[in-house]
Amino acid sequence: MRAIAVGAAVLGLLLAGSALAGSFSGTTLRIRYWEDSAAPADSWTWTLRCGPARGTVPHPVRACARLASGGAKLFAPVPQNALCTQIYGGPQRARVVGTVDGRRVYATFTRTNGCEISRWQRISPWLVPAGGVR
Repeated sequence: MRAIAVGAAVLGLLLAGSALAGSFSGTTLRIRYWEDSAAPADSWTWTLRCGPARGTVPHPVRACARLASGGAKLFAPVPQNALCTQIYGGPQRARVVGTVDGRRVYATFTRTNGCEISRWQRISPWLVPAGGVR
């Protein structure tokens, strides 16, 4: 009986590992960041590929793990009928283009109100800076 339980646990780990590897392998992103969105020439660009984790983002392994757990929904836009606090978080802007787990992603992030700040924080600091690059 114990051998069956151990075998089932090992099989579960193997299946979970293969599902996680599938999530990693279909992920390729290009991240462009503007410290001041009014100065579009002054920007930084990073890349990220998962399976294995690599790229120019500061912590590719952490970013790939976060993407494996959150998926493409991390890039969902703010719903049109959302009520957002009118708090200005700064002029920063980021654009993320590519695929996450094989799903196409094209998202622009700003810090223009409470909803957009919250959305920014879903991907910060593992994909874009929390506040300032310099």
